[in-house]
Amino acid sequence: MNIIETVKNAGIVGAGGAGFPTHVKLSAKAQVFIINAAECEPLIETDKYLMRTFPDEILKAAETVAEHIGAERRVIALKSKYQKEIEALQRAIDKNGSSFELVKMKSFYPAGDEQTLVQLVTGHSVPERGLPLDVGSVVSNVGTMLNVYEAMQGKPVTDKYLSVVGEVAEPIMLYVPIGTSLQECIDQARPQLEEYDIIVGGPMMGTVYRGSDIQDLTVTKTTGNILVLPKDHYLVKCAELSLSSIVAQTRSACIQCKLCTDMCPRFLIGHKIRPNMVMRNMYREKLITDDSEYEEIFGEAANCCDCGICEMFACPMSLSPRKVNVFVKTQLAARGIKPERNKTPKASADLPYRRIPTERLVARLDLMKYYHEHAEKCIPLTPNQVSLLMKQHIGAPGIPCVSIGDLVEKGDLIVRAKEDALSASVHASIKGTVTLMDGERIVIDKEKE
Repeated sequence: MNIIETVKNAGIVGAGGAGFPTHVKLSAKAQVFIINAAECEPLIETDKYLMRTFPDEILKAAETVAEHIGAERRVIALKSKYQKEIEALQRAIDKNGSSFELVKMKSFYPAGDEQTLVQLVTGHSVPERGLPLDVGSVVSNVGTMLNVYEAMQGKPVTDKYLSVVGEVAEPIMLYVPIGTSLQECIDQARPQLEEYDIIVGGPMMGTVYRGSDIQDLTVTKTTGNILVLPKDHYLVKCAELSLSSIVAQTRSACIQCKLCTDMCPRFLIGHKIRPNMVMRNMYREKLITDDSEYEEIFGEAANCCDCGICEMFACPMSLSPRKVNVFVKTQLAARGIKPERNKTPKASADLPYRRIPTERLVARLDLMKYYHEHAEKCIPLTPNQVSLLMKQHIGAPGIPCVSIGDLVEKGDLIVRAKEDALSASVHASIKGTVTLMDGERIVIDKEKE
């Protein structure tokens, strides 16, 4: 069985992003293979833990993948401040005679953004709304590589490493079956508040959930971090703002300082995106009926990567160009407008000087209280029940291949990827009985001992 079939059968998707099925990404040929070890957002601990703990396994999988895609240049890109991780990887490289080089970068946000990373490593800017493959590169996450290694040993994706940080007794790493309740994960870290909200993911691009919603949330293949915050924290309040309020503020308070554009990472790698121009014209957005005029004025919003720098760092008026861009993108889609793409962007000469230092960003987000705390231990957790989403990836959901009442072993296939579609399989993460199937999730109760 070749590596593509191995990865597909294991149900591997991108562990550190949106969950793109890995077997599709690795079906291409590329000159450069980049392992993204930057841990893009502050406070997340997962990739650093994996690099310290499994450097040999990550490298073995990465070598196999690099050979398969024909990559001549092979890179692990990480921040220079990750000294323990650099030492662990360098030892593994030297011991195994690995062909990978370590590219060390300054600590800035969003260092782990694929397009930012490709530009930094290769000097080439990915085309607007394009893929790293468009400039001869493939990028994968360290967690994905660990899953590839385990697939090479015959183990499908059934478990997940994730960090729990913020208002907890101490930051911890957990190793849990996919489908584990997030509340159980949080309880393991001993939250220090009776009432709290959470961000699943990082503080910039993660999703805010109110305390009352946590009970319904479970670990997926892409869950990497849970940030526990007070209910009145700045980030929670920002998430509560309605779109109508944001648009009203934009129309009245934008001072056209242009900082949202000057600091935009997509603008800096040469993409045509000027958030300040979108903000300037929001007052008449509903008045424009002609599609060509709408595209001319608002089409650039399609190039927004949703990183949040404009709203969380750049804007002195605390406005949200990001959310305005999200709204405009829905309007472009509703009108059937597909703006033209610049396929040969050139990075700005100002790019190295406009990167946002991570520590300054953390201070702006009011998270310094948690910034210098790190998760050093990992706790395994086995719940009595798991609730597995049938779709944990970009693309089409798979086809269930179990029924209520079926007994399953850990690792059994329960959702088969659709053929001829962008899809991924799902496997049982504990041994037990299927007790619920509702079209979106499959619940398995642990076998009683």
